[in-house]
Amino acid sequence: MRNLYALSEPPPSMGLLEVRVIRDIVTLPFRLSSVAIKKTENYGHGRYVIVLPGFGGGDRSMFPLRFFLKQHGFNPIGWGLGVNKAGLNLKHDPSEISWDFSVPEKYRGEAGVSYLCDLMVKKIESFTNSEQTTVTLVGWSLGGSIAREVARDLPDAVDQVVTLGSPIIGGPKYTRAASYLRQRGLNLDWIEKEVARRNKTPIACKVSAIVSRSDGIVDWSASVDPNDQNTRFIESDVSHLGMAINQSTMQLVLSELAGIEL
Repeated sequence: MRNLYALSEPPPSMGLLEVRVIRDIVTLPFRLSSVAIKKTENYGHGRYVIVLPGFGGGDRSMFPLRFFLKQHGFNPIGWGLGVNKAGLNLKHDPSEISWDFSVPEKYRGEAGVSYLCDLMVKKIESFTNSEQTTVTLVGWSLGGSIAREVARDLPDAVDQVVTLGSPIIGGPKYTRAASYLRQRGLNLDWIEKEVARRNKTPIACKVSAIVSRSDGIVDWSASVDPNDQNTRFIESDVSHLGMAINQSTMQLVLSELAGIEL
């Protein structure tokens, strides 16, 4: 087991623990059917929750969690930006991104996530203005990192954030995606510094982070910031790939949104 705050890319041996997701996948249809059949408590009362997928996932990957929340009275919405590829698949001009940074000399898409954050900010501003309401953000992995940054930029529009296995230190540098991104030529040190700079600005709303010490994709130490006094860190022994569909983790999300122990 890795030590807390010993930052590194997860070793291949940790990746073997991700096979636990198979159990979550096999049991998922039965669990969702049970939720659909039985009478559930209305904890959400129509509260809007935007659910953001992780790297490589889209709205379909988050359907189980949205369904689960809907059955408990929430009004869950997909993020609507297609497959989350960290913005690397979207044409953009880094000089037009709202964040205050100096673009790397050889730009390879390092600010792609920042671009996604800008897109989400615009979508949420439009939605909350038209509906005259605030929204809650729930994000898995990279989706959670994006949710945090959007909440940082929209303190009056986002009322709560819940993340699942999201790196909050170093960006992708301490994840299994690091090698892939380096091969694409991305400067991960630049991203890490930008993440650290952004973290100096507190997030105004309530933030909960569900993390796993046995996460084989995102280094456990990068998911917990000892200097972050605003985030409530909650441990769940679950695979990274199963976080959005694991029964106990889904229950933890519901508990955080409802504000009570379930």
